[in-house]
Amino acid sequence: MNAGATGGRREQGRLARRVGLVALVALVALMLLLLSACSGPDRLGIEDMGLGDLPQNSLNPAGPDAETIDNLFWLVFWIATGVFVVVEAGLLLIVLVFRRRKGSDRPVRQSHGNTRLEILWTIIPSVILAVIAVPTVATIFDLRDPPSLSDDALEIEVTGHQWWWEFHYPEYGFTTANEMHIPVDRPVYLTMTSADVIHSFWVPPLNGKRDVVPGRFTNLTLEASEPGIYLGQCAEFCGLAHADMRHRVFAQTPADFEAWAQHMAEPATVPVSGPASAGYKTFVAVCAACHTVDGTDANGRLAPNLTHLASRTTFAAGTVSNTEEHLREWLRDPSSLKPMRPDLNDIASGRILGMPDLGLDEQQISDLIAFLGTLE
Repeated sequence: MNAGATGGRREQGRLARRVGLVALVALVALMLLLLSACSGPDRLGIEDMGLGDLPQNSLNPAGPDAETIDNLFWLVFWIATGVFVVVEAGLLLIVLVFRRRKGSDRPVRQSHGNTRLEILWTIIPSVILAVIAVPTVATIFDLRDPPSLSDDALEIEVTGHQWWWEFHYPEYGFTTANEMHIPVDRPVYLTMTSADVIHSFWVPPLNGKRDVVPGRFTNLTLEASEPGIYLGQCAEFCGLAHADMRHRVFAQTPADFEAWAQHMAEPATVPVSGPASAGYKTFVAVCAACHTVDGTDANGRLAPNLTHLASRTTFAAGTVSNTEEHLREWLRDPSSLKPMRPDLNDIASGRILGMPDLGLDEQQISDLIAFLGTLE
């Protein structure tokens, strides 16, 4: 009986180890599958832009506001690291010193509380948290302070939509979408609201997140220390295409920014002949109810302003690089590049949840691309 029982236990042990091994392999395979889902075709051209593998790394600050956040992060990190080391060292010391030795029959002395120790390990964390709270609260107030008049801040009005960003430059009188240009070494004061649901504006290398709320206005200051391209996106779940609600901030020298702004303020020119002219007529017929192209008969306010679309590096809320191939794919079937719900569109009420399949033939698509190519 004993031998049989022992053999049975061994067999159960082997079976348990096999089940554990299979479970481990399955878990690793599942993790690899999940990680592979994070990869995909680079329709953004990130690799070509030299942005590196972590373009949205908040631990790589590129402006004074982001640097303030980074300094606070490292302060808290090292304090937390010190607490961890002290606690773990104390735990190991207690385990090693007060462990029961082999061959020792010394009974374990039970302890039912120590008032002094309990007071001590309540006071110490409270003091640590109080110390951390001082720079944390100071940083929060510092980041929320608007730029002073002497800073000559550039003002930009930001509106979040499902699922794209609208940028209006009141100083220059033009509106663009999904690609924000700013001058370096100059504060940029954003006044933000939402046209539908709560969004969150975030450019990790330039500042922290700020909610964008319908019916309310929130503010955020951006400032870049050097020219570059900084990727951002919505950081508050807002529906189906939340993950594809992105944007880019182009930090330029003051001269380059001024040249860009002056160009953006210019209206488009209506083509009078050729495929571009045919494409313009198609655009007015099927796209003008939602899109605006300044200087033309297209005055829709429900979708991105396309006045200078050809000068942008991306479209579809910063998720697809602006190439003829991608434009053609988009015009054939928009939802194949970006998940949307055009079936829920209601132009009369101003509710737009994506560009529908317009049923265009190949000639109309080619003509539209020719017209869009003139919007530089």
